[in-house]
Amino acid sequence: MHVPDGFINAPVSVAAGVAAAGAVAVSLRGARRELDERTAPLAGLMAAFIFAVQMLNFPVAAGTSGHLLGGALAAILVGPYTGVLCVTVVLLMQGILFADGGLTALGVNVLDMGVTTTVVAYVVFRVLMRALPRRRSTVTVASFVAALVSVPAAAVVFTLIYWIGGTTDISIGKVFTAMVGIHVLIGIGEAVITAATVGAVIAVRPDLVHGAKGFANPLKLRVDGQLIDAAPAAPAKAAPKSAVAVASRSTRGLLAAGLLTALALAGFVSYYASSSPDGLEKVAADKGIDRNVEEHASADSPLADYGVKDVDDARLSGGLAGVIGVGVTVVVGGTVFWAIRRRRDDGGDRTAGPAAAPLSEKV
Repeated sequence: MHVPDGFINAPVSVAAGVAAAGAVAVSLRGARRELDERTAPLAGLMAAFIFAVQMLNFPVAAGTSGHLLGGALAAILVGPYTGVLCVTVVLLMQGILFADGGLTALGVNVLDMGVTTTVVAYVVFRVLMRALPRRRSTVTVASFVAALVSVPAAAVVFTLIYWIGGTTDISIGKVFTAMVGIHVLIGIGEAVITAATVGAVIAVRPDLVHGAKGFANPLKLRVDGQLIDAAPAAPAKAAPKSAVAVASRSTRGLLAAGLLTALALAGFVSYYASSSPDGLEKVAADKGIDRNVEEHASADSPLADYGVKDVDDARLSGGLAGVIGVGVTVVVGGTVFWAIRRRRDDGGDRTAGPAAAPLSEKV
């Protein structure tokens, strides 16, 4: 759903850029409360993983494909504020290095693919977590539904922006119907990827899943035939150094496995991705909203269109571009989130409270 240059007029693009900058500023402050020494590296990896999976277009209908947007996945794993920043980093890398998503439309893309998907998904996720039975499987189910809803929500927001500032005179009703219809199907793919990823992480390290923190069943005691909540336990003693070392090795192992997975997806599996246009490209071509599309400012980039310039072998060219993209994204994202964490550690955010309790193993 990367909006190219020329779809939206200059005044609305500028307004969207200002709004996106404001959302990023709020997210930078909010991320200080979400990130610590364990989750900051995970956030950098999250950005790289989203970049990699976005290269894997999957078929959703005749002549149409879709790809992960990633807002729901990032919000649930690393938090909504950090999630906005993750998707923003990905969009920056794609726009600057790979000529994917217009540079003048960057604000539109951040609002649509970053802010909308993240906020909508996290709100739906939290509501479901409160409403559904308190079990570990609830996290996966809520992730599926939240991701499913977030994609057509982004399609609605794009349609609204196009209605205000579109550069072609097209029936907005037809655009709305086509965008929402195709992105409901894409949302199913998004939901499957999100739920599978969240489920995999929560199976091995539930304490690293932001959306699962504090989600624990209270201990029940049977008194006179009735179950009642037990009194809260006394605060646990500090974990021994050996336990801390084991947890640290486990975190490093998870990060290494995640990075290798992202590299494999971008460097190898992406070759087999669907070549059909994605949902927005298909609607734009069918409805004529791409009449004024402009050439990307980075069209001459050595990595434009996810290929390495002057490398003739398509498999090698795309694979190298994917690996470079993952590497650059994890470095840039990791640097950003490390800096945010350092600012918190240095006292830059006095409002940061203690971390929430991790998901109980009994959930």
